[in-house]
Amino acid sequence: MCGRFVSARKRLELLEEFSIERDRVADGPDPEPDPDYNVAPTRRVYAVMERRPRDQERDEEPERPPARELRLVRWGLVPSWAKDASGGGRLINARAETIAVKPAFRRAFTRRRCILPADGYYEWQTVSEQGKQRKQPYYIYRKDGGALAFAGIYELWRDEALPPDHEHAWLWTAAIITTQATDDVGQIHDRMPMVIAQDHWADWLDPDNSEPGQLQATMLPAMAGGLTSHPVSTAVNSVRNNGPELIVPLSADQERPPGELF
Repeated sequence: MCGRFVSARKRLELLEEFSIERDRVADGPDPEPDPDYNVAPTRRVYAVMERRPRDQERDEEPERPPARELRLVRWGLVPSWAKDASGGGRLINARAETIAVKPAFRRAFTRRRCILPADGYYEWQTVSEQGKQRKQPYYIYRKDGGALAFAGIYELWRDEALPPDHEHAWLWTAAIITTQATDDVGQIHDRMPMVIAQDHWADWLDPDNSEPGQLQATMLPAMAGGLTSHPVSTAVNSVRNNGPELIVPLSADQERPPGELF
């Protein structure tokens, strides 16, 4: 699974890196988030998607193609048919093996796919120490320092308690697609995020592309062979902790602070 990740790139960097045509973050009601080194479920995260203009008048002009947008979404998918938004914190991951058939994910997989940019992600490995087991966190990232384009799906949920023209009448949420971990990462955890290679971004984001087989072909395990990892402080275990110090490697003889447990 993917339960925590790092999103430290700034909005302007993402606009350039993903060739964004419409900046919905600058136009939206919420402020640009600070770099987040401990992204947890229900946090706002950046999402890249392709959508048609909302003001398009199809009867008066030819249909314009979708444009690539940068938006903020809440991590934790809330299906459009959900009675309330309280369960979104549980649907943070969608398994690639079943995403095309699971009721909570299949419509979004067909119509509403996105990319969730990340600098890296955390996983926990069970280790034995003096006859006791504990969970050691690892930071996993690209060897070349590049961004990971996590494969994601998004949904829009209507909050009926608010008027239609309210800026928060629609809740945008997303989930990360995961798969079986490759050998180099599987020794830490058996699941890992899917990524979309840059030459497949257009196919993945195209809302008119709804062929499951073709979509599955665009998803890859997170840079198999191109990842590296190192152990980090268990300070990352608490969502209250945030900052670049969380991804600093532990030295071989570094001791954990007394009483610091998973």
